[in-house]
Amino acid sequence: MGVDIKDIIPDQARQEVDLKALKGYAVALDGYNMLYQFLSAIRQPDGTPLKDSQGRVTSHLSGLFYRTINLVEEGLRPVYVFDGKPPEMKRKEIEERISRKKEAAEKYAKAKERGSLEEAKKYAQATSELTGDMVTEAKRLLDYMGIPWVQAPADGEAQAAFLAQRGDAWAAGSQDYDSLLFGAPRLVRNLAITGKRKLPNKDEYVEVRPEIIDLNVMLKSLGITREQLIVIGILVGTDFDPDGVKGYGPKTALNFVKSVKDPQKALDSVKSLLPQDVDPYKIYEYFLKPPVNMSYRIDFREPDLSKIEELLVKEHDFSEDRVTKAAERLVKAFRESSKGKQSRLDMWFS
Repeated sequence: MGVDIKDIIPDQARQEVDLKALKGYAVALDGYNMLYQFLSAIRQPDGTPLKDSQGRVTSHLSGLFYRTINLVEEGLRPVYVFDGKPPEMKRKEIEERISRKKEAAEKYAKAKERGSLEEAKKYAQATSELTGDMVTEAKRLLDYMGIPWVQAPADGEAQAAFLAQRGDAWAAGSQDYDSLLFGAPRLVRNLAITGKRKLPNKDEYVEVRPEIIDLNVMLKSLGITREQLIVIGILVGTDFDPDGVKGYGPKTALNFVKSVKDPQKALDSVKSLLPQDVDPYKIYEYFLKPPVNMSYRIDFREPDLSKIEELLVKEHDFSEDRVTKAAERLVKAFRESSKGKQSRLDMWFS
């Protein structure tokens, strides 16, 4: 789900850019978020995901391989971050996700029976399931591509924010806004879907570009602290309290925290409005001090073409010609990456 605070992000804190503007910058990408987007978007006309000859889903590998190459060719330095064990607080959200997928699967089957392919594809996208084997293969592919990845002990977006706070990444990359609550100085959205995309239920296409959100500019423009932003998240709903507090949208929550000022007093005021099994103080502390992996290493290495072809072509029936040409592009981009000069994205928010 992620926290929905898009309605209070001021224009001066967000900026659309061309992908090439990110040249020379390392971005800590939410691996699960990216893979789910690939699983959702890369499907056949009837909504069925791509599969190999043994019936194994390959949409996630296809998206990861070709999209990562596109990013590297533009000079971006991707670092993938993967979720660890979810905290107990996330149990309700996980259960609701399972329920939503089950409902979507039933609607998908009925739409397919009626022969409504457009409707079937819409529901099929909501049934995407990322298994442990899929994640393991994604990590193997990244290793062969020479792309670094970091295993988080718990929440991947918390780890991505930590990398950005440390300066090991310039920004966190995700479609969700949670990394801002975790303290990422910058968030880059739309990296998995950059380019022309079809509008849902319409025969129209739009150009999707990367969007950068600057946390400090956002907080200064809103006149709040990061601690108050976390309270806003708790009020509107996070993965740890999906329902939030009834009657509180982003703008109402913003006005509330500005009027109360002290985050602890704000939590005291709304605690009784939350379900008994939801501890707002625990959620607040989790966003401030999440468990993170501090012993990671980030190394960009030359791709291993033979290993890439072994995984994608021999194991999963990808086109040998397409994979070889794409892998050669990746090698070329890797060798040229150190020659380019870093762009000046800071100017957008100066």
